[in-house]
Amino acid sequence: MLRRTARSALSLVMFMIAALAGTVATASTAHADGCYTWTRTLSQGATGADVTQLQIRLGGYPGYGAVLAIDGDYGPATTAAVKRFQSAYGIASDGVAGSATFSKLYALQDDDCTPVHFSYAELNDCNSTWEGGAVSAATAKSNALRTMWKLEALRHALGDQPITVTSGFRSHACNDAVGGASSSRHLYGDAADLGAGPHSLCTLAKQARNHGFNGILGPGYPGHSDHTHVDHRASRYWSASSCGVS
Repeated sequence: MLRRTARSALSLVMFMIAALAGTVATASTAHADGCYTWTRTLSQGATGADVTQLQIRLGGYPGYGAVLAIDGDYGPATTAAVKRFQSAYGIASDGVAGSATFSKLYALQDDDCTPVHFSYAELNDCNSTWEGGAVSAATAKSNALRTMWKLEALRHALGDQPITVTSGFRSHACNDAVGGASSSRHLYGDAADLGAGPHSLCTLAKQARNHGFNGILGPGYPGHSDHTHVDHRASRYWSASSCGVS
C-alpha cells in the first residue's frame, strides 16, 4: 500500500512538473519579445493593426521598383512580400504569416521595434527629440522606423554585411547647417544617406531598387559622389547615372 501511495505521489509530482514546463513554454511562445507579438496566423484577406505591424517589417520586400503600402490590408502585394521574406530566410514560401515567419521577425527586432542591425540613434544624430523637421516628432520617428526595416532587407540581400548610415533625420536647423535642400526628405525622417564600406555606393544604389525606396540618389547625381541617398518619397525619382540607375 505504501509503495503504491509513493508511486502515485511520484506520478503526481512528475505530472505537475510537466504541466509547469508546458506552461512556461507556452508563455515564452506567447510573449515573444518586448516589442510586438502576433496572436494569429495572417493570410490574404486579413485586416487590422497586426497586418500593419507586419507590413512595416516587410517594407523592404515589395519587389523591384515597388513600394508596399502600410494600410493594414493583407492583399496580393503583402502576400508577395511575405513570400519574398520567407524565401530570403529559408522559410517555406507560402505567403502565409505564421509561427515560422513571426519567429524570424522576432529574432530580427529589438525591444524598441527597430531591426537588430539599426537603431534610432543611427537614424538621428541631429537631436534626441525628433522635433524641428517638416513633420511632427512622432511621424518623423515612425518614418525612420520604416526606413530601418527597408535597410535591414537591403543589408540581408547584400550578404548581411554592415551598412553605414551617415545621415538620417534632420531638423530645419540641422539641415541648414549641412547645406541640405529646403525640401530635403531628411526633414521628414524617411531618408538615409549611406556611406561606402563592404559595398560600393553603386552596389547600394542598385540593390536599393528592390527594397521599397522611391528615392535613390547616388554617384553621378550632383553632390552625391560620397554617399548614396535613399528615401520613401511619394513618387519615384532615381538618379545615380554613374551606376546606371535612373
